[in-house]
Amino acid sequence: METSSTIVTLLSFGFAGIGCLAIVEKFVPLFPSYVLLMFLGMTISDGPTLAMTILVTTIGSVIGAVGWYGLGSALGSERIEALVARYGKYVFLRPSLYGRLTNAYRSNHFWVTLIGQTLPTARVYLALPAGVLRLEPRAFLAATSLGTLIWNMPFLSLGYALRGSDRDPASIGFWVAIGLIAAELTILLGLRFFSRPALSPSSITSDEHNGGV
Repeated sequence: METSSTIVTLLSFGFAGIGCLAIVEKFVPLFPSYVLLMFLGMTISDGPTLAMTILVTTIGSVIGAVGWYGLGSALGSERIEALVARYGKYVFLRPSLYGRLTNAYRSNHFWVTLIGQTLPTARVYLALPAGVLRLEPRAFLAATSLGTLIWNMPFLSLGYALRGSDRDPASIGFWVAIGLIAAELTILLGLRFFSRPALSPSSITSDEHNGGV
C-alpha cells in the first residue's frame, strides 16, 4: 500500500487514526513531519477540531518517543550501537548522528530533550540514547511533551489557516521549520552570552597586582 493511501486510511478513523499516524511517524520517518502536520492542518474544519488535533498528535508523538526510550533502556548501549551500525543507514540514523545525539546529553538533560523535539531527524531518534542513558523518566516525559507541542502547534495551525488554498505544504513547512530553528539558535546564543560571568572590580584589581601595567 502506498504511503498516501495509508495516511488516508488512518485519517478515516478520526482522532484515533491521527494518533496512530503520529506514533507511526516517530518510528517510520518516510517524510518530514512538518509536511504531515501541514497536511493534517489543511484537513481541519474548525477551531475545536484544531485544538484536539494538536493534543492528539502531541500525545501520539510522545508515545512514540517513549517507545524509543524503552527500546534503548531494554537493550542497552552495546546492542543499540551494534544495531545502529548495522541497520541505522536504512532509517537515516547513521552511527555519527547517534553519537552526536548521545554526546548532547552531556549538558542539561531537560533542555536537550525539549529543544531536540523541535529539530528535524533529531526529534525522531533523540529518545533512543535517552533510554540507553536512562534519563529520569518524568523529566524526559515533561521535556518531550513540551518540545513536541512547540513543534506541532505552528505547523497544524498554519495548515489550518491555509485550508482551501492551493499552497504547497512541503515548501511552506520547510520555511517555518527553518524559522523555528533560527529562533531557537538565537535564544540559545543569547542565553549563553548573558550567562557569561561579568568582570568584577576585584578581579580587575587582582589582575593588575599580578602583572598588569
